[in-house]
Amino acid sequence: MSPAPLAPAVLDLVADRFRVLGEPARLTLLQALRHAPRTVGELAEATGLSPANVSKHLQILHAARFVERRKEGLHVYYGLAGTDIFRLCDIMCDRLAAEARRQQQALAP
Repeated sequence: MSPAPLAPAVLDLVADRFRVLGEPARLTLLQALRHAPRTVGELAEATGLSPANVSKHLQILHAARFVERRKEGLHVYYGLAGTDIFRLCDIMCDRLAAEARRQQQALAP
């Protein structure tokens, strides 16, 4: 039995989340946070993005509840709100790899 169709309001929420993830810089930041929380400065150094750019993208990721933040003294640490986002990334990476294999096979002599 297939799941019930999603209501238009729910589809809008899902589309909003995918738009947030549609920016490569945000995916880069999520990858950089995969193993431990980091400050804006640490993320800028790890990703090569400017601190202002990191801050802007973290604000968007935080609003979408992909990241959490906590203040520790003078520093604010950003961390993943959950690791389930990487399941979605793994699904897409597997799909891209399968497509690449099919293309390679089609082009093989």
